[in-house]
Amino acid sequence: MNNIFFLVFRRMRAPLLVLIGVYAITILGMVLIPGQDADGKPWQMDFLHAFYFVSYMATTIGFGEIPYELTPAQRLWVTLCIYLTVIAWLYAIGKILTLLQDPALRNALTERAFAASVKRIREPFYLVCGYGDTGSQLVEALMAQDQHAVVIDKDPERVNALRLAALPLYVPGFAGDAAMPDNLVLSGLKLRNCLGVVALTNDDQVNLHIAITTKLLNPGLKVIARAEHRDVADNLASFNTNHIIDPFEVFAGRMAMALNNPCMYVLHGWLTGARPLTERLDPPRGLWVLCGYGRFGRALHARLQEEGVDTVVIESTPENTGYPPGETPLVHGWGTEADTLKEAQVEHAVGIVAGTDHDTNNLSILMTAGYLNPDLFMVVRQNRRHNAALFQAIDADLVAEASVTLASRIRTLIYAPLLIDFFRETRLRGDAKAREMVARLAGMLGEEAPQLWQLTIDPETAPAVCETLGEDGLVTVDDLVADNQDRTRKTTMVTLLIHRLGNLIYMPADDIEIHRGDQILFVGEYGTKQRQYATLQDPTTLCYVRTGVTQDPHELWVRLFHH
Repeated sequence: MNNIFFLVFRRMRAPLLVLIGVYAITILGMVLIPGQDADGKPWQMDFLHAFYFVSYMATTIGFGEIPYELTPAQRLWVTLCIYLTVIAWLYAIGKILTLLQDPALRNALTERAFAASVKRIREPFYLVCGYGDTGSQLVEALMAQDQHAVVIDKDPERVNALRLAALPLYVPGFAGDAAMPDNLVLSGLKLRNCLGVVALTNDDQVNLHIAITTKLLNPGLKVIARAEHRDVADNLASFNTNHIIDPFEVFAGRMAMALNNPCMYVLHGWLTGARPLTERLDPPRGLWVLCGYGRFGRALHARLQEEGVDTVVIESTPENTGYPPGETPLVHGWGTEADTLKEAQVEHAVGIVAGTDHDTNNLSILMTAGYLNPDLFMVVRQNRRHNAALFQAIDADLVAEASVTLASRIRTLIYAPLLIDFFRETRLRGDAKAREMVARLAGMLGEEAPQLWQLTIDPETAPAVCETLGEDGLVTVDDLVADNQDRTRKTTMVTLLIHRLGNLIYMPADDIEIHRGDQILFVGEYGTKQRQYATLQDPTTLCYVRTGVTQDPHELWVRLFHH
């Protein structure tokens, strides 16, 4: 606010001085020039009458001559003053219009309005830095969970797109450099209801700077950062960044999962909402042609090598991408030409990866390769979200879109971080266990993407449960998943994992007791989470699902009041 006042007074200094000078001269003249009263006697106008007369005269309102008719000398002076004051006001108004169009003032006003809108958010929120493809998908996912968010992006066009988006909750957006600490503070970094910061810009160094700023100014805040280069990821890890995500490494890991644990891949995609349950992926083993050895190709090549899959790499500039010579066969080229693909033995391959950073080239690679070998398993990298229709038309077996991969991973980290532990525990038990889990959950929940949520047994989230435990009562897993409308019915809700004092309880039995401080992961049909809320919050409802007895709310209130 001080900056706004300083800017206004600095730009309006000359017009204000002109107005004050003109008013002072005009008023002084009216006081000094003698007039006449109604009886023709000499009369001098005082400063109050002079100021009042000049005020409505200068603004051309024109109430008339008061308190007496003016003399010819006074009228001559007033005529001169009318032109002076009108010119002074035109000059001032012109300066005001120029000031309103001043970029510095408009930016200052925008910053103040943005800061005020952030402070008006009373609910917990996440600060999202970067509103590109990934950021927009993440914000939409947050809105679907009634979770507030604040966005900062360097590109004003993206901020305008945010303002035009049909979101159920208001999302304040600011066009500024997220690498500047002042902009992060302006966006609510230090506010108590800020849950965490998500750094999603397309510049690893900016994401690194955001993470450092957050850890210095608000050390207890959760930080999720995107990092596509190993040195930046190592730097982020050195000061305990909570979650570091490389979308290409994540996708490569899922590709390896599909090769070794196809049922685990289906379970993973279904629970995270990335793919429908009916979509099964079975990448064949054999020779794979990998077009492009950039960040995406390097990550995928390393995983394929670990899995013992033979690969041929096609790269136009291997000296610039850090391709290690001698490891696997290398063909110089783009992969868009039939001769290059034939040299890479695509006619005898089982799969191809079009992984360059140009969508047009990737589409061309698949079309050419499809003519040469129609039986290829096709994996393609999509770089731009607005090209989705083209990639749907080409009907590839697997589309690698960094924004979708990132958004899916971050959603999991925000809403159900225990899901990562659940996947790890399931994978350790083998693909047969994953197949069993798919059959069990699908039989109970159907094939639609389920709702995942995680809760902590504490007085804020589950006051009724904590109260019962404090009275030496017993609460079990079955009580939390029971139908609180009719406890004899089974609900479409499953307890997947309990995290207790550093230990994990995988697929806990119904009779396992709940302890205070437990972190519990649930999955169920949409709507079951909301129904569970009453069990966690209302002692009467919890008593019913535990014992079948419905307490009188009045008696319960009296007991709580006296307690």
